[in-house]
Amino acid sequence: MCHMLTRRIIPCLDVKAGRVVKGVNFLGLRDAGDPVEVARRYDEQGADELVFLDITASHEQRDIMLDVVRHVAEECFMPFTVGGGIRTIEDVTALVQAGAEKVSINTAAVVSPAIIKQTAERFGRCCTVVNIDPKRVSRDAFEEHLKENPGLAQDMCPDLGDRDVVWEIHTHGGRTPTGLEAVSWARHVVELGAGEIVLTSMDADGTKDGYDLEITRAVTAAVGVPIVASGGCGSPQHMVDVLRPLSEGGAGADAALAASIFHYNEYSIAETKQYLAERGIPVRQAQAVQM
Repeated sequence: MCHMLTRRIIPCLDVKAGRVVKGVNFLGLRDAGDPVEVARRYDEQGADELVFLDITASHEQRDIMLDVVRHVAEECFMPFTVGGGIRTIEDVTALVQAGAEKVSINTAAVVSPAIIKQTAERFGRCCTVVNIDPKRVSRDAFEEHLKENPGLAQDMCPDLGDRDVVWEIHTHGGRTPTGLEAVSWARHVVELGAGEIVLTSMDADGTKDGYDLEITRAVTAAVGVPIVASGGCGSPQHMVDVLRPLSEGGAGADAALAASIFHYNEYSIAETKQYLAERGIPVRQAQAVQM
């Protein structure tokens, strides 16, 4: 398995038209810099990994920017995961050849789940990341979407019990509801070969109110692969909450992903890791860089 003893702190670069951007609930994007420069800064600060998402590639039906991926790989020594616009195993191969250590598949995993198995078989489970974007919807809306998405969704119809609210997976940068429920979908992608899941709560994204602990707990308890918590980080304390083991009242995530707090210099990687270490979260200590 791909588990690591220390918990990982992972900045996320959402890239649109060649620039790093950040929004709230997947909307209202504002500029946060050049992706290669931003990646280099995080590498110097001691980030454990980097996630690079071309957030409009799938919606715009275009290929991911391989030249940007190559430049990041040339400039940075830390591992990084790339996602957005991946449709085929050839796309995955091109990204790995450009320097990505892992690829994150979201829309394509729903449209063509075989790509998960193909990626795991060709590059290994540790390279195969599935990004899951759930949003709370009413049961009525979910059941309506279920009818609109026959086939895959019907095959995995979850037992909703008496739930009034469902965590529904969305694709195409959060634009398209799928009729898939988050926990059952997480189990399914792991069965297909996913070695890691990036779990991005659309409800929490960009709010800085904290990670969605409820959904993170549910997914970490359901699958045996590392979960990267994403969406809503506003402070190092939020990372403590999501990284603490389930047995200690936390959400049990293996890694915490954040964007806004790092992009706009509200917290550095080093001081974030120091905060976590002081509260008993095992981290690889970052070296503070003198500017």
